[in-house]
Amino acid sequence: MTQIREPERRSRILRGRPYSLDEFASKYGLGGEQAESLFTRFGPSSIELDLLMAAKRRSPVLQDKIAE
Repeated sequence: MTQIREPERRSRILRGRPYSLDEFASKYGLGGEQAESLFTRFGPSSIELDLLMAAKRRSPVLQDKIAE
């Protein structure tokens, strides 16, 4: 008898500093629903989200705060 295997869930490696949902939304001036959708699909990685928004030709509304 053939066994059906469930696909393995692979976790993404977090690249860069993680954004919070509010930080991501305010940085790009996104509405709550749109920001939550992108955040859920692409994860909290600042590098991944910044690349995504660059591909969408969306410039940041707010500049990153550099931790001292």
